[in-house]
Amino acid sequence: MVTAVKSPAKSTRARTSTAARKRPLAQTTAPKPAAKRAAVKKAVTKAPMAKTKVVTTAPAAPAADKVKSPKKPKLVRDSFTMPKDEYAAIDLLKQRATGLKRHAKKSELIRAGIMALTAMDDKQLAAVMAQVPALKTGRPVRS
Repeated sequence: MVTAVKSPAKSTRARTSTAARKRPLAQTTAPKPAAKRAAVKKAVTKAPMAKTKVVTTAPAAPAADKVKSPKKPKLVRDSFTMPKDEYAAIDLLKQRATGLKRHAKKSELIRAGIMALTAMDDKQLAAVMAQVPALKTGRPVRS
């Protein structure tokens, strides 16, 4: 009895060609023979079509049970520069809010400030804006 000597097994990666591995699955499947496709197409086109009645109905009224929730506002991400003492004031306001048993985030405090400014009349807004010093725009220079 003669036994065949097998060569050492190579890894699967080495046996398959690089092009075969990179080829999408859709390209690796064999297409249907042309004769089979033609036969299927012929059978579909020769089949008698059944007559159907077209029934039109009134559009369905929206259900009274469903309550439309208001759309959420689109959020915008932004960054800005502010002096350190004003930035520290945000921390103080956060601590005050915590003392009032109301946790507040920086963004919530800024939004509350915008709401307060919006509620002011033009004279009050001009007075408050006169107190805010102008800053150089852009990122601060690292020192």
